[in-house]
Amino acid sequence: MLLLLPPSETKRDGGEPVALSLGALSFASLGEARTETIRATIELAGRGDAMMRALKLGPRQAAEVDRNRSLATSPTMPALDRYTGVLYDALDAPSLDSAARAYAAGHLAVHSALFGLLGAGDPIPAYRLSHDSRLPGLRLKAHWREPIRAELAERTGLIVDLRSEGYVELGPAPVRPDSVFIRVVSIDAGGRRRALNHFNKRAKGLFTRALLESGPALETRDDLLDWSTSAGFRLELGAERASAPAELELVA
Repeated sequence: MLLLLPPSETKRDGGEPVALSLGALSFASLGEARTETIRATIELAGRGDAMMRALKLGPRQAAEVDRNRSLATSPTMPALDRYTGVLYDALDAPSLDSAARAYAAGHLAVHSALFGLLGAGDPIPAYRLSHDSRLPGLRLKAHWREPIRAELAERTGLIVDLRSEGYVELGPAPVRPDSVFIRVVSIDAGGRRRALNHFNKRAKGLFTRALLESGPALETRDDLLDWSTSAGFRLELGAERASAPAELELVA
């Protein structure tokens, strides 16, 4: 199983005094594409005002430019620990035990606008770049879509996509029976379902943590549905689409 998570715009500071090494990152086929986004990001960070506009940052977020300027020399930490925000606060990676972290290392990837797919344990610096950011001479959707699509298409076994739709556009998962997209919904008193925004991130974080702590051997969509029920989650079949992975609805 491969569990796909979105990143977060907010990152934890600090880490080990070891600079970024592209050779230490998972999904080696993305190395050339990573080099290009890193180069463009550092170049843009040399023009602070231009980067502030490109990343839609306010005056209080000027430190994000410094982060991007020093990408090549900043301390690094595992991707799963680097990200913060609602999803990652609910996941609470720093409190996971060694067995859960080992499971994450083999089954979880974070989709970064800067690095593409990252393994949970990949050492990365703090940075600021989103799926809709603008870099000089580089359109992120066109840049990442085919390399990530190809990487995911080669992956065997169950793919569970918890990414936001903006990141799905940067690299779609394959359309096949063992590839699913999870959408978080709520059900009102009248039985109507609606997608959640802010609270969907917390639900995804809790769902991911439960998977990591349980460490199940899941091979099919039915395996995932059965595990979810046993773990206390309400996961149901959603829309079937010919051109995209089938949807599962996580009721929060």
